Amino acid sequence: MIKDIIKLAPLALIALVACGGGNSGGSLSAEDRFVDSVVNSMTLQQKIGQLNQVTAGSVEDMEKLAAQGMMGSILNESNLDNLHRIQKAAVENPPHIPVLISRDVIHGYKTIFPIPLGQAASFDPELVRNGSRISAVEAASDGIKWTFSPMLDIARDPRWGRIAEGYGEDPFLTSIMGAAAVKGYQGDDLSDPTSIAACAKHFVGYGAATGGRDYNSTYIPMRLLRNVYLPPFRAAAQAGCATYMSSFNDNDGVPSTGNKLILTDILRNEWGFKGFVVSDWFSVGEMINHGFAADMKDAAQKAITAGLDMDMVANAYKDYLEALVSEGKVPESQVTNACKNIVRIKYRLGLFQNHYPTVSQEVKYAPEHLEAALHTAEQSAVMLKNNGALPLKNAKKILLCGPLADAPHDQLGTWVFDGEKSHTVTPLTALKQAGYDVNYVPALTYSRDNNTSKFADAARAAKSADVVIFVGGEESILSGEAHCLSNLNLQGAQSALLETLHKAGKPVICVIMAGRPLTITDDIKNCDAILYMFHPGTMGGNALVNLVSGKVSPSGKLPASFPKNAGQIPVYYNQNNTGRPASGHEILLDNIPAEAGQTSLGCTSYMLDTGFGPLYPFGYGLSYTTFDFSDFAINKTEFAGENDEIKISFSVKNTGEYDGAEVAQIYVRDMVASITRPIKELKGFKKVFLQKGEQQNVEISVPLSALKFYGLDDKEILEKGAFEVWVATSSANEDIKWKTKIEVK
Repeated sequence: MIKDIIKLAPLALIALVACGGGNSGGSLSAEDRFVDSVVNSMTLQQKIGQLNQVTAGSVEDMEKLAAQGMMGSILNESNLDNLHRIQKAAVENPPHIPVLISRDVIHGYKTIFPIPLGQAASFDPELVRNGSRISAVEAASDGIKWTFSPMLDIARDPRWGRIAEGYGEDPFLTSIMGAAAVKGYQGDDLSDPTSIAACAKHFVGYGAATGGRDYNSTYIPMRLLRNVYLPPFRAAAQAGCATYMSSFNDNDGVPSTGNKLILTDILRNEWGFKGFVVSDWFSVGEMINHGFAADMKDAAQKAITAGLDMDMVANAYKDYLEALVSEGKVPESQVTNACKNIVRIKYRLGLFQNHYPTVSQEVKYAPEHLEAALHTAEQSAVMLKNNGALPLKNAKKILLCGPLADAPHDQLGTWVFDGEKSHTVTPLTALKQAGYDVNYVPALTYSRDNNTSKFADAARAAKSADVVIFVGGEESILSGEAHCLSNLNLQGAQSALLETLHKAGKPVICVIMAGRPLTITDDIKNCDAILYMFHPGTMGGNALVNLVSGKVSPSGKLPASFPKNAGQIPVYYNQNNTGRPASGHEILLDNIPAEAGQTSLGCTSYMLDTGFGPLYPFGYGLSYTTFDFSDFAINKTEFAGENDEIKISFSVKNTGEYDGAEVAQIYVRDMVASITRPIKELKGFKKVFLQKGEQQNVEISVPLSALKFYGLDDKEILEKGAFEVWVATSSANEDIKWKTKIEVK
């Protein structure tokens, strides 16, 4: 029966299930009737097979598993011939259900975009959506129908290597960008041949790993979980995200892979999620290491009971679920429901009609894809300093140096399995193609290089150049999963090289390509301008040329606060006030007199050596041009009901000499509440592009529901009272352009 069903054309299939399709419930949707008709005719073992995700091995072994119906999904196999053989074995043998082909397509498939943290710096969700759409088109052309992206972990600790994969420290920005990525991957119709299923990960709290050490425990109380870490995942569910991934970490003693509260009570019962949840790599088995499960059988029982549908590579379900059902420890209905969740997504993806992988080489590196990657890299770059060295005006001779000036592999960034360095345009290549007179003296061969023997050559070359462009940062391998650091300074001898170049007396432009915020406090004095490009991807070199030449004005804004040193971590903008907030006028280490009396030196929450604020705040970024804000107005000052809306309008004028873009940011503070609330929270933003001299009227709306939070009883509420609302160009107080007060009645 099922073999016949999957061979039917889509219209015939819909007609079949509309007439019953094995289920007499006339109120069910066509989708539900189809899923029921497929799953209800399967044996227990066949259902369990759908819950099993395997990693690539020998194609013969994979064919055997698929033919036995014990492969619901496969990852890490990209050979089209092998995938065709595996899929053929699956659909031609009971239960005749196609395999879901998955791949880590994180910020590009062939055309590589900036890392997600860099994309967040664009403050432009349309760029994120378009980049994800292009990634889906390229990946789907090779039969990939499921990606493990976007990563929605709130990351307030840049020591954690996976900060590179997400959208930074802010729940609102992450929610907006994450939803955009979901919509990009999945398109308007999940069954479209160019669409792939998104996967919101890591559910939940993984970004708060203790000490920034990957896989570590988290201790997030429920209100903090609800107010900070869950909102981006809720936004992904509202955007229609097809799948979720449980995280490695345990929170307050309960591993996410066995946590019924988050996987069932919140995700399914509260949010109405109807897709499926997959474990992270072997995280079912890792519950044994956590001390939460006695053995693999116990781990399988705890995972399926919690609401985990698919086991990634641990084989726990495959080996133990049948016995657990026969022993009465797991009801077969639980296995059936998990199987239905998986079959439902395969149905939505159109795999029952189009299950064989196809290939379309012409979409890879398509000109419009490269243009989009270039534009995203331009918009993601953040200018942190400029004393007039940029844009280049009369510079004829350029000394180009540094370990990432011509590093086509490292420029792509972390989590790039399919990008090809042969397609990367590096700064060296791009500067030469643009016609600049470039003297390339790398001085350091890779970011951790401590060999200073070429510094003298670089110093001599600097003296004969008009300007020095140093391109450094960190290799791609230094960020991402399992790549955590306690020292966030520039690695190797990069800082020493910057100091050497600065002493040559020529303007030094520092370009940093990295997977995280680095502690560059001591390097600032040796740079006349700093462009932070994160890891910019395939077109990073062209983007750099357009930026330094002035063709494009930098417009990126920091998606995470930059610490002064690693000891200051965590430092993030949306913190609570404390009973003794820092004033900014505290006594610092160098100002303490010898043999000082025992005093509290100001009695506020700060550090003697670094003070209170970050090196660079969230939302910060400079431009070549200047902007004037005026004519501020708000629709009213008293609001009532969560369906009400705050509307703020103002005018922005480009008053400088270059075309450019500014990001207007709306922050809100709840002045008095039933629990302490952050000193400010981003609740809206808009990127405004203006030609020089151009003026534009802007309106940003904030639904009153955005002011809701989870209070003392762990229920979401909109409390009455006073709020401050302001328009700013960063989260720093000095960048506030206008401020007002409102009242919620």
